[in-house]
Amino acid sequence: MTRSINKFLAVLVALSCVSFSCTDDFEEININPNLIEKISPGTLLNPIIYEVTSFNASRSNAFTFDIMQVALPFPSPSGGVHRYDIGENTGNSTWNTYYRWLANIKEMQAAAVTAEDPNYEAIALTLNAWVYSLLTDSFGDVPMEEAARGEEGIFYPAFNTQQEVYTKILADLDRANTLYDPSRGMVYGKDILYGSNVANWRRFTNSLRLRLLLRVSNKSEMNAEARMAEIINNPEANPVFTKNDEAAILEITGIPPLISPWGRAVDFRTGRAASAFFIDNLNALNDPRRPKFFGEATSTDGKTKLGYKGIPSGYDSNDAQFGFSPSSPNIELVTSPMIAVLMSYAEVEFIKAELAQKGIVSADAQAHYEKGVQAAIEQWGAEVPADYFENPAAAYDGTLERIMLQKYLALYFTDYQQWFEHRRTGLPVLPKTASMMNNQEMPARFRYPSNVQQMNKDNYRLAVERMGGDDINTKVWWQQ
Repeated sequence: MTRSINKFLAVLVALSCVSFSCTDDFEEININPNLIEKISPGTLLNPIIYEVTSFNASRSNAFTFDIMQVALPFPSPSGGVHRYDIGENTGNSTWNTYYRWLANIKEMQAAAVTAEDPNYEAIALTLNAWVYSLLTDSFGDVPMEEAARGEEGIFYPAFNTQQEVYTKILADLDRANTLYDPSRGMVYGKDILYGSNVANWRRFTNSLRLRLLLRVSNKSEMNAEARMAEIINNPEANPVFTKNDEAAILEITGIPPLISPWGRAVDFRTGRAASAFFIDNLNALNDPRRPKFFGEATSTDGKTKLGYKGIPSGYDSNDAQFGFSPSSPNIELVTSPMIAVLMSYAEVEFIKAELAQKGIVSADAQAHYEKGVQAAIEQWGAEVPADYFENPAAAYDGTLERIMLQKYLALYFTDYQQWFEHRRTGLPVLPKTASMMNNQEMPARFRYPSNVQQMNKDNYRLAVERMGGDDINTKVWWQQ
């Protein structure tokens, strides 16, 4: 590892910290030349976790909430993501942020290999798979094999197909699962996600394997169904999350450097209102998450509480006055201490419920469904009422639609996962109105950033020809 490479990567970390509010506790690696020359596998771990997770939380609010009709801009006279008005630059920050931190993950993995530390190598492989999955599910084909290789003179990387990306990251996760060695521990200090609990890192690796295999399960060449069944049927060799305490959920304490992505918590609520679709589903369930997620609506004079009421999706600009002040997001969600979700235990249970419902594994779909609902509610500090599943709207009815509705609620505030899962299944069925754009069709991806189109135009052109266009309606490989 050359001195120039280390200094270059240190600059990347420094720039990332300027852009995403890293603070003094992370800056030591940027200013101490001895640490730069002797970078350890653990040096970049906490900045990677914090910065990517914080970015994902902000994108949940700025994009996923809108496109998945969770919370909407209010008032919003025209356009907007919630009306499927997706601009050319909507995905720019996603592309730039993920590639910035993928370069650091690559450096972390190289350091782990040099140090012959299997635990940090496994974690680096897991983080790499996690971020690349978010990237490729957002855009489709992306540079991977030739990415972050500027030191080798590769400044215009070729794009890998999404199938190639998934094949690689799933193989990496398979390998990571075999690398973990609890007897070695994590010798470079506690990480901010798991406090150096190797067993939980391994559970995250295998839970992520389930998520990604399910994502590509309609592609027979991936043999996803058999691979998921193997994971579930052999938990000793492939441990996954079994309770909320094991989930990949970052606690952002508010103590630097772990500060909320929202400098002013009130900004999370200002100009936002709950969607009637999301709120009405919670109301039908009499769901205890309502006060955790939103405040109550009030009369226009603010004197009378009206319960939980949202505004309709894609409302016509002429109907922007609804005769009440709608429910708005609860700022406690982004007031430190807050939680930011990488992957929840509830998601694992809903994956198991879907596989059981489809007969891919021999298991009780209802039991997994109910465990998923309970975990999703308790994750936010609420309690499941004793009669919750006696409600016909909550009771398992043997359908994928019921599972996916609760999974949609459970994926609240989890990066882009609601959007990805809707693109995979078409569920839940979201409302459509005449004021929605894009022929009322759910966008399938982000367009590539304009600087990629201009600076890497030959490889960009090849990727677009292979995919069938650079359009928000161009379906990615696993959707086809």
